[in-house]
This record gives sequence, structure tokens and C-alpha cells, in this order.
Amino acid sequence: MLPDAKRNRTAKVVVATTVALSFISFWRGAAIILSDLASSAFYAGGIAEQAIGKSAPWFILGVMLFSFAVRSVYMESCSMFVRGGVYVVVRNAMGPFMARLSVSALIFDYILTGPISGVSAGQYLGRLLNEIGEMTHTGFHVPPNLFAAGFGLIVTAYFWWNNVKGIHESSIKALRIMQITTVMVVLFLLWCPLTLILNGPAQVPPAPLPGNLEFSDSGLGWFKGTIWPTIPMAAVIIAFGHSLLSMSGFETLAQVYREIASPKMKNLKITGNLVCFYAVLCTGVITLFAGFIIPDSTRPAYVNNLLGGLAMHLAGPEFLRLVFHVFVVIVGVLILSGAVNTSMIGANGVLNRVAEDRVLVDWFPQTAPAFRHNPSAGERNYAIAGGDHPGQPRRRLPSGRSLRLRCCVELSS
Repeated sequence: MLPDAKRNRTAKVVVATTVALSFISFWRGAAIILSDLASSAFYAGGIAEQAIGKSAPWFILGVMLFSFAVRSVYMESCSMFVRGGVYVVVRNAMGPFMARLSVSALIFDYILTGPISGVSAGQYLGRLLNEIGEMTHTGFHVPPNLFAAGFGLIVTAYFWWNNVKGIHESSIKALRIMQITTVMVVLFLLWCPLTLILNGPAQVPPAPLPGNLEFSDSGLGWFKGTIWPTIPMAAVIIAFGHSLLSMSGFETLAQVYREIASPKMKNLKITGNLVCFYAVLCTGVITLFAGFIIPDSTRPAYVNNLLGGLAMHLAGPEFLRLVFHVFVVIVGVLILSGAVNTSMIGANGVLNRVAEDRVLVDWFPQTAPAFRHNPSAGERNYAIAGGDHPGQPRRRLPSGRSLRLRCCVELSS
């Protein structure tokens, strides 16, 4: 044992490394991404069909298969530690103006995703309540738009509070939502083939060939009246572009990977594979089933809720189909609400990457002193220096130092 006098002269050192991070499993990481990505199964097929015609389900499936290539690009870029993230990468390649534009566009995407998803979830729930009121003849009715706005505010406040607590709190909510969603997906994958065996297909979606594309005026945009839609390759590219909506949310992988537990690269690959396989089955295959089962004459009525329409056209007793339809709509409400959580995590990840290298102006991180640390990273900022003397306050390291070795040394007087 050292004498008290010598012990007091000893330097007190606490080393804070990445072990202080609050890591999450690849299951939770995949759930966060899929909360946004898998929600496109409810509307991407209907929107794409309005733009490019009845061959849209094949293009949706093609985009989902293309997501494996996008996954490989993300894994390669995420494996290289680049300070500042997208800002520094684009700045070094294309200059500061394009870097600011890129970060602003990414943040704008997340800012839009949250409110739109929350209000869409409210629309689903409001219309479901009205349908139940009509079926039970109780006269119950809610104004869908007003109800959706209020529901969106509640969902946003709820997930904001969970994100303030940390990514462990918010990721477990995403995982529970995806577990419920998986039950719906499995039921569709079993029930749809059974329906095709018993009733046969209502029609077969035309092959994804240039001759089968039927562009709407809004689908062509500024290509309307030009020679480009008549060129087969250009027409296929335009149709593929309209179907890319089904891959919306995949960009969150680049923000979540820093929170994935060790071994990071192995778990990142598992996360990417889980997301891609799930998206192919949930969005690609089920959208294709909808093209086979829902008649062409009635499918436009389900453009904003394709899976709800699919549930009502499955084989079986009407009561059973109705119960499943209610379950599908509830899952849509949950997964669209989960997309609000995903948008917050993604925006937080982008801002942390640019804040840690002082890309943001000085006043911006000071706007919320109580939350200057990164709330989604849990313990990452809780490196402590000193604290042995009675009454001596423990100090928190500045935010944005999570991936660098930090040590705090305090010498006793």
C-alpha cells in the first residue's frame, strides 16, 4: 500500500475509449432501417403503377434486388472511417458548396420523412376508425385530416422523448414494431400463394418491357413531348426511377452503423443482408402478389394502401379477411410511426458527424445546452476525470469524441 501523501500525488487517469459507447445489436440496427424502408410496401407499388402502368410490380421487385448492390456500396463506405461523414467526403471531392448542399439535402430528407410518416399513420388509423364505425352502425366518425395531424404530433413527441433517453430506448421500440410487422409478412407469404392456388390469378402483370409501359403525364414530367420516352433504354430507366421510392430509407444504414456492436464489420454485413432480404420479401414479393390477386379494375382504389386492398381480396371467409385487413392497417400505423423514429436517428447521426469536426456554426450546438451531448449514443460522453475528492464534481467530455482515444488527467494538489 502506498502512503497517503504519496497516493495523493499520484495522477488520476481515466481513459474513455469506444467501450463507452452504447452499442446495439444487428437486429436492432436492421429494425431501425426497416421501420422506414419496409413501410414503402404499403404505398410504393400503387404510386409506381400510377406513373408507369401495370408492369410496376416487376420494377418494384427489381429495385428490391438492386438494393443488394446498394448495400455493398454502403458497407464499403462505412468500413472506412472518414471524419465528418458525407460533408468531408463531398467537400474533398467536389468542393465546400456541394458539400453543404449534400448535407442540407440529407437533413431535409429526414426532416420531411418524420412528419409525412406520422401524418400518414394518422390517416390510416383515422380511416380505419371510420370504417369500423360504419360497419358497426354506431355513427362514430373522426375528421381524417385533423385526426392525422394530432396523431402525428403525438407520435413525434413520443419518439423524441425516447431518443432523448438514448438509442437503446428508441431501438427496442423499432424492434417490437418489426416483430409485429414480420407476423403480417409471414401471413401474406402463406396466404397469397394459397389464394392463387384456390382462385387463380385475377390477371398477370405485364412484363417489364418498354412496350408495356404506360406513362402518365405526371410520370413523364419534363420528358413529356420529347423523344426520350420512345427510346427503349431511356423508358426503362424512367420506370426504374419511379420505382426507387420503394428503397426509401436505406440511407439510414450509413447513420446507424456507428452504433452497431462489435465485431462491427461482421454485424454490419448481417444488418445489410437482413434489411435486403426482408425488403425483397416484404415489398418486392408482396407487391407482386398484389398485382396478381387484386383485379385491375379495383386496384386504383388502394393506391395509398395496397396491402390493405390485398388483404380484402385473399381467399377465405369474409370475416377472416376483414380481421386481417384491420391487422394490416394497424401494422401500417405502427411501421409508419416507426419511420418517425428512424428519421430522428438519421438526422441525429448526420448532425453528430458534422458537429464533431466543427462544421456547424458555433451558435448551433449551444441552442440546447441540456442536450449538447449526443443522446442517441448513451454513455459515449460520460468519460469521468477525477471525482475522488468529496464534493468534487464529475465532468463530462465534450460531445463528438466517441471514436478517438480520450484521456483526462487530473493531478492532485
